[in-house]
Amino acid sequence: MRTADIRSRFLDFFAARDHTIVPSAPLPTPDPTLLFVNAGMVPFKPYFTGEAPPLWERATSVQKCVRTLDIEEVGRTTRHGSFFQMNGNFSFGDYFKEEAIAYAWDLSTSPQAEGGYGLDPARIWVTVHHSDTESRSIWRRVAGLPDERIVERGDEDNFWSMGVPGPCGPCSELYYDRGPAFGREGGPAVDEDRYMEFWNLVFMQYERGPGPGKSGYPILGELPRRNIDTGMGLERMATLLQGVDNLYEIDETRPVLQRAADLAGVRSGAAPETDVRLRVVADHVRTALMLLADGTAPGNEGRGYVLRRILRRAVRSMRLLGYEDLALAELLPVARDCMAPSYPEITAAYPRIADQAAAEETAFRASLRQGTTVLDTAVAQVKEDGGQSLPGAQAFLLHDTYGFPIDLTLEMAAEQGVEVDREGFTALMNQQRERARADARARKAGGTADTTALRTVLDAHGPTDWRAWDTLETASRVLALLGPAGPVPVARTGDVVTVVLDRTPFYAESGGQDSDAGRLSATSAEAEVLDVQRPLPGLVAHQVRVTAGELAPDDTVHAAVDPEWRLGARQAHSGTHVLHAALREILGPNALQSGSYNRPGYLRLDFPWRGALSPTVRSEIEEAANRALRRDLPVGVRWMPLPEAKELGALALFDETYGEKVRVVEIGGAWSRELCGGTHVDRSAQIGTVALTSEGSVGAGMRRLEAAVGIEGFGYLARERDLVSRIAEQLGAPRAELPDRIAALLDRLRTADRENARLKQQATTARAAELATKATEVHGVRTVTTTTDSTAQEARTLALAVRDGLPADLPGAVAVGTEDGTLVLALNKAAQATGLNASHLVKQLLDGRGGGSPEIAQGGGLHPEAVTATLAALRTVLTAH
Repeated sequence: MRTADIRSRFLDFFAARDHTIVPSAPLPTPDPTLLFVNAGMVPFKPYFTGEAPPLWERATSVQKCVRTLDIEEVGRTTRHGSFFQMNGNFSFGDYFKEEAIAYAWDLSTSPQAEGGYGLDPARIWVTVHHSDTESRSIWRRVAGLPDERIVERGDEDNFWSMGVPGPCGPCSELYYDRGPAFGREGGPAVDEDRYMEFWNLVFMQYERGPGPGKSGYPILGELPRRNIDTGMGLERMATLLQGVDNLYEIDETRPVLQRAADLAGVRSGAAPETDVRLRVVADHVRTALMLLADGTAPGNEGRGYVLRRILRRAVRSMRLLGYEDLALAELLPVARDCMAPSYPEITAAYPRIADQAAAEETAFRASLRQGTTVLDTAVAQVKEDGGQSLPGAQAFLLHDTYGFPIDLTLEMAAEQGVEVDREGFTALMNQQRERARADARARKAGGTADTTALRTVLDAHGPTDWRAWDTLETASRVLALLGPAGPVPVARTGDVVTVVLDRTPFYAESGGQDSDAGRLSATSAEAEVLDVQRPLPGLVAHQVRVTAGELAPDDTVHAAVDPEWRLGARQAHSGTHVLHAALREILGPNALQSGSYNRPGYLRLDFPWRGALSPTVRSEIEEAANRALRRDLPVGVRWMPLPEAKELGALALFDETYGEKVRVVEIGGAWSRELCGGTHVDRSAQIGTVALTSEGSVGAGMRRLEAAVGIEGFGYLARERDLVSRIAEQLGAPRAELPDRIAALLDRLRTADRENARLKQQATTARAAELATKATEVHGVRTVTTTTDSTAQEARTLALAVRDGLPADLPGAVAVGTEDGTLVLALNKAAQATGLNASHLVKQLLDGRGGGSPEIAQGGGLHPEAVTATLAALRTVLTAH
């Protein structure tokens, strides 16, 4: 049975039992604790924790998942895979253990002709928590399992929680006996290779308290609504039903592995190390395909770094197998054909996927050549010095300059018998990240509340009544004032705190749109709204600075959005949609937005593309956008089911999670149709103008457009016009002739620069010859010292020219000092043969500063008035030699 058929059979089974089929959420998740969805229940987490009311009583899904914590183990065993699919059925306060167990048994064992998987009931074992006598009894009654095939296990194996206070409960797992060829007899407690787990049923019935680990925390009592969360590993079921040994042999993986083997001219099963590398390629190519399809782009941070690491490990594994050509273009189409039956959208997105992957592989191959040389040199130096560890600074250089993921440096260093100072590398990475985040922290500093305190407010008062789509003003009540340490009784002038209101007109930052600005006004207080966020689903939190009086809980306030700010925000967000549509109109559907940010007057949009856009193409995009503004297209909002929106061609952001019904924003109907929760203008002409200000690279295969919008866009164009006018006036030329006049002027300047350099060289040569004739002997060394008002580089050139003018068979030393306090010292080979070293001499003259080679060295930091004295000191140093 094909994996795609196993998938559809699962969904059909539960749909026939009144479960709503919920499409897989994209792999990038808005959950702040995760980069990617790593379990089937993640999209449903807010419903299980009570953060949001469930949209369904029963649901079923096949969720795409990525786990990369144990990525180094991928390929080394046949059990680890970074991408997998989890079939799940969920109950939110509806059915419980009896039905969940019956459904699992029925689907697993019913004949395939009747819609089941047809597993042999006599080969199924189950585990239950040792305290869960109810589940044991149900298994006996529903499945007729004998006691010896119902195995009791402890908290480590059969009790589930999320690791924090909240819902928890026992679980029951289904295992299939694959026979004596796979291991020892005795059930899953004895051998989990022979007895393969394929389904886990979690019974959420308790609330747990705080405590570390998987056990030892208090159970606070029963949940008011008991829930079901089950997970069947799709790849594991495919392994069983397709009669293969492991997940690398199933129909969605084996063709990629085989293609890799064919390209490299190797055979699977011939050598253990070859098998490891083939499995790495098969797993990583499939994972990269799915991540790219869901909008993740290679980068140096977060999700992008994970994808980059996966792609580069796949490419390097192919090189280690002996394949030197571009590999991804050969392997990704095979993975696409394997996965498209389950995810047809991959086929439509494939041109974009292929472009991004090709750009990343090309960049990595160049980095690999350069970085490998650097790494080999560094490793050789470590060994020469008698060390065993590559410094963290060297590993950081490889990462920061050559794009080497740290795991690649670790692997390549280990292959040469050298460890890596991982702690030193991590410290440098943290310093870099801290610098990068400094601006964001500064903007949001002060008053940031802990989510535990915010959750208490949400539990007590329910979701915020959010009115940002409807109004700019509301009469609101302060539900809570929170600081970093928790609730505060009052906020006084100058304090920065987090305010939770019962209702708000403020837009909370999301979907690329910056949060609103405005004010809160009470009878005895005024506060400026600095930032608005959604720290928990359903809750809006305002960071404010009290500008007058005192603000306290239960105060009635007038919450007012700055209307000019909101107008600018609407223009910028609608402008982003217009620019996105114009981009796709000119470049084609592969130019799909992969990230955006907009605030009043400004927008930026990232999209996958190989190579810079020409000025002509940029002009065409800008013109297409402004034509849409001139046509004054209507901007409409419609709510509809997600499948209907996708059928209409609405574009979705990959890192957003959508409910059963979605908000579709249209500009000119089908011309621009996107899923969006932002604020927008009523008609496109209200945007004013879209003026492109820059276009550049933000990573391999990723470009960024920036634009000024609205009144700021007109201001930008006016400044550009004024600049052109001033240049035309200064050059005394009509505007139309400016490009030719400036080109001619630049050509004349280049010619003048070349002539100036030639004359300088002549002057240096003449001066060097003159200085060489004035050399004086100091302790057997012909010595020249002089000063120059030139740069350090020109001083270096002069020192070398004078040195070369001295007799080659006699020791010679030349020192040149500059007006800015730099000292350059050069020695000829005869001087070096006496034991003199330019680097040592400079350090001696400059109190340890400076350095270079035995032949030439330099240092700085001299006070200008000390240059002459330092040159004179050279004679003393030479005399003492």
